Amino acid sequence: MPKVGRRMAFLNKSESSFLGVISTLAYCNPFLPERIELERKALGYDLAHERARSVWSMHVDEQRDRAEIARLTERVEPMALGLRARLATGVAASDAELALYEDLIHFLLYHRYRLKLHQAIVESLQRPGPPRQIRFWKPFLADADQYLKIPDRTLPTPHRPDHMLACFFQIRRAFHHIYYYLVGESMPAARLRAAVWQSIGTHDLRRYHQGLYKHMGDITTLVTGPSGTGKELVARAIAQSRYIPFNPETQKFADDFSCAFLPINLSALTETLIESELFGHKRGSFTGAVSDREGYLEACPELGTVFLDEIGDLHASIQVKLLRILETRSFSRLGETEPRQFQGKIIAATNLDLAHEMQAGRFRQDFYFRLCADMVHTPSLQEQLVDRPQDLHNLILFITRGIVEDQADVLAREVEAWIDGHLGQDYPWPGNFRELEQCVRNVMIRKEYHPPQAVPGREGDDAHDAFRMAIHEVALSQDELLTRYYTMAYAKTGSYEEAARLLKIDWRTLKGKIDQELLERLRKI
Repeated sequence: MPKVGRRMAFLNKSESSFLGVISTLAYCNPFLPERIELERKALGYDLAHERARSVWSMHVDEQRDRAEIARLTERVEPMALGLRARLATGVAASDAELALYEDLIHFLLYHRYRLKLHQAIVESLQRPGPPRQIRFWKPFLADADQYLKIPDRTLPTPHRPDHMLACFFQIRRAFHHIYYYLVGESMPAARLRAAVWQSIGTHDLRRYHQGLYKHMGDITTLVTGPSGTGKELVARAIAQSRYIPFNPETQKFADDFSCAFLPINLSALTETLIESELFGHKRGSFTGAVSDREGYLEACPELGTVFLDEIGDLHASIQVKLLRILETRSFSRLGETEPRQFQGKIIAATNLDLAHEMQAGRFRQDFYFRLCADMVHTPSLQEQLVDRPQDLHNLILFITRGIVEDQADVLAREVEAWIDGHLGQDYPWPGNFRELEQCVRNVMIRKEYHPPQAVPGREGDDAHDAFRMAIHEVALSQDELLTRYYTMAYAKTGSYEEAARLLKIDWRTLKGKIDQELLERLRKI
């Protein structure tokens, strides 16, 4: 057995510096600007001569890995072999140096197998079903053992190749669902991608892999933002990027990630149907319950996710029931008392201002504080384009390639020409990304797009619209409702007595409820 410490130092200054950068790269958030700076530092050159890029984002005109990844891998491969050989000779190395070596090997193995992991993701998305055998497990195991099992040498961290592969598969799925679906080079878009990455692996990926991965399913994620900004895409990315254990005996992952997302739009259902869909029901528990039924919470597997869209529209009585599930993870079917356990994760979303809803008494504060352990906010399209106007081109091309791939470039030019000529670069896109998608389809079909516009010069119409919206959203107190309604009746008749007669109330009661500011606006119609 060779003597430890009788030869050269394990790392020289240059190697130590490079490995320090690689160690940070291996666990950093890839969607923050720091990632690009770390790559530049590791490669030791200025990338200004290439296309300037401050964040890692998808470009529809790129179908290959970024060149920096290939360059880093080319440098890492021979270094890993050389350092492994040094360790085998018995050279002295501190725990800190060995930890840097471990991170180098993790970086190397991930990038050596990233394309095979990507192919496994694509296959599951194209053909969902039972987990498939991972055909590259044995070569992966051999590589991991080669670099991490060194005779007469104990590394600081215990290594389980099956857990390592599970972590790599999760990282690759997270990258896939964030990178390919949450596009845009603006800082608001970059911050969104970075936030979703943290929702999956926390801000400390190293600590996550060491043990937090077991507990993230217990944490609820709340996605907020305007309608049409991709809240369901965010939820799907988080849900389909959960940690899935790998079984080395069967050479399969424990579940198929593509089947683990169960979305339910709460605003589209009545109160009774919401309860039935979520909790399930017993036969005869309500009219129409002709058989026992399993609800979403019961059907959700341990590694699955239930997505509750439009959570802000929930009635208070159901908020209470969901609060109990978040607190105890137990529930009962409608018409039963038998307790059942919820095994999965919950993600909720809303376009409402929940702080305002709580202040108005429509959303329970205790329920909110069970939802807000992890929050992601989706920015509006206008926010993204104000920060980076040229993103509009990339977003349009992204949409057209999803609709008519073979004619995408021609259609994209037509859409951009229509926007430039009729909407202008300052158009605010109130419908966000969803509106942009419909703009593309309108131009494709009719070669034009006309967004809905209010009739100019009719200030009172805004008051009527606001009143209708407030009623629809149940956003008025009883006193506010009567004040606005009485004022509209008086504005229409011009007489306290006539308005009171129509409303069947005393005219003095009506007169005392008139809102003078609203009355002036209504008189301008």
